[in-house]
Amino acid sequence: MGAPVLLTEGPDAGLVSHLDNPNLEQRRIDSSWVGLGNRDILSVSGPDRLVWLHSLTTQFLEGLEPGRAITALVLSPTGHVEHLLRGVDDGKTFWAWTDAGRGPALVGWLDSMRFMMRVEVLAHPELRLVWTGRDVPPPDGVVSMDSEVAGGHELLLPDDAGDPRAPQAGVRAWEASRIEAGVPRIGLDTDERTIPNEIGLYGTHLDKGCYRGQETVARVHTMGRPPRRLTRLTLDGSGTELPEPGAEITLEGRRVGVLGSVAVHHEDGPIALCLLRRSTDPEATLDVAGVTAGQEILVDPQVGLHVRPIL
Repeated sequence: MGAPVLLTEGPDAGLVSHLDNPNLEQRRIDSSWVGLGNRDILSVSGPDRLVWLHSLTTQFLEGLEPGRAITALVLSPTGHVEHLLRGVDDGKTFWAWTDAGRGPALVGWLDSMRFMMRVEVLAHPELRLVWTGRDVPPPDGVVSMDSEVAGGHELLLPDDAGDPRAPQAGVRAWEASRIEAGVPRIGLDTDERTIPNEIGLYGTHLDKGCYRGQETVARVHTMGRPPRRLTRLTLDGSGTELPEPGAEITLEGRRVGVLGSVAVHHEDGPIALCLLRRSTDPEATLDVAGVTAGQEILVDPQVGLHVRPIL
């Protein structure tokens, strides 16, 4: 295994891109670990924490049993996705992470919403997020939760803790598994206009009480036909260069979307996630900055539900 090669640009700049051939790392991802140390970690403690989070987010959190990992979103009043919470409760504290650079705003907003509730919201810069493959047992004594990616685990490790006892893989390998699983990354595969219905009601529970932005979610779910749909693309890999995130996606010269995450999967080849206009013909071959791409439907364009299971 070679020396770590760091990413120099993009949302994960500074993280390890790869240490070996990225395709080989992707093949053995189940027995590896990946450092995601740029994610922001926070906690919510206090006896009212779950009832309070239930009232603020898109997820059903009342009575959440210890150890069960959940994904929740914070929406704007008009139903647009603002924040992600991926977390687990240990019986006393709800531990969560959110994407790089988004922690301070999320902690600040949550803190502003405490009012008379018996809760405390804290940032935890002394902790780092580490993903481990399904064949790597989580260590004892640390916060651990099941991951949405490749059946692995997400660990919240103290900065001074050692690395997992397994080979390290880079972010490129992990991103390929995430895209293959159809798991969107908030802020990269979404934008400021995204509503949960467009991403398969990701992190959103339909059978709960009122929360900020719920009216939009319920209306679009009842009426159907969300404006856009999350789609996985299979890109032509015959060229030497892949399109960059943010590249324009067109059909017969008409813009139908913008590219999100891009990676090379060891079996599927170049793949990507994007949001496409709902009316885009799902059988059509698209053009992504000069690269042809086929579509795999992840979200039913009529109702906004995930139709491809997250593996």
